[in-house]
Amino acid sequence: MWHPVSPELGLEALIARQEASLARQQEQVSESRNAMAAFLAQCTPLTAGTPNGQLERLQGEVEVRLRFELAGDVAELSTDFERTLTLLSKRFSTVLSAPGNHELWTHPEDPLTLRGEHRCRHLVDFCRSVGDVTPEDPYPTGRGAGGPVTVAPLFLLYDYSFRPAAATTKEESLRLAYEAGVVCSDEYFLHPDPHPSREAWCYARVRETEGRLAACDSAYPVILVNHFPLLRHPTRVLRYPEFAQRCGTELTADWHRRFRVSAVVYGHLHIPRLTWHDGVRFVEVSVGYPREWRQRPQPPVPLRQILPAVHP
Repeated sequence: MWHPVSPELGLEALIARQEASLARQQEQVSESRNAMAAFLAQCTPLTAGTPNGQLERLQGEVEVRLRFELAGDVAELSTDFERTLTLLSKRFSTVLSAPGNHELWTHPEDPLTLRGEHRCRHLVDFCRSVGDVTPEDPYPTGRGAGGPVTVAPLFLLYDYSFRPAAATTKEESLRLAYEAGVVCSDEYFLHPDPHPSREAWCYARVRETEGRLAACDSAYPVILVNHFPLLRHPTRVLRYPEFAQRCGTELTADWHRRFRVSAVVYGHLHIPRLTWHDGVRFVEVSVGYPREWRQRPQPPVPLRQILPAVHP
């Protein structure tokens, strides 16, 4: 039953909710900064000139050209993102960056107020300015453990198709998530402009990327690097399954079979692990938040080896 309240009480309740929401956002920004600072600190001594260092072993080739694959969610604020990418571009000979949802947030504390695709274009332009490879650039082909290999950084988003079994539409799926208390900040900060919805933006990215992958030289295997997993299977272990709908799209479920894929690298779930699907490696390289590290027996691995391949 609803009971009328005075305007003053209603305004106080609204302000209290907004203050609590802002506090959560500030905490998340702080955690992201701490996580990336810790990651960079672990990478600092691993320079390309280090004899027999971890970075030189990454390619496993006589002629080593160090590449670093970044699977998104570096920072919420554009200033933090730009500072981090600048540092990484100085520590690695090549950085391949696939944006995540956090970079695309238009956060109230961010001096950059661009939204949606315009924000994404801005980030791409910045990455190019420091020499990084983005999903908008030609996919580079380099020497791999078994010969040439193409590395394709992707930007695909999600379309709410990883829905709970009880939901048949996006609206039903979101309702179940809200009832379970699983609310994602994307709904407030990730704007799809000029697309009518996040899923419409996802569909456009999938169509464009699918065509580019089909045009790749099939003589070379390809490594796909995307922030979101390309399969639903990795989301089955989520503590809150209602979150899965914001973790990818069913449209990419067969890409590792359709294209000559040797490995898929992704993030987003904060569950670093290696799985195999149809003989293809799927490697989650998430660093996660410091509060998540404390729940695990081992500290996060700053760098994960993609080449040479690890056999099952």
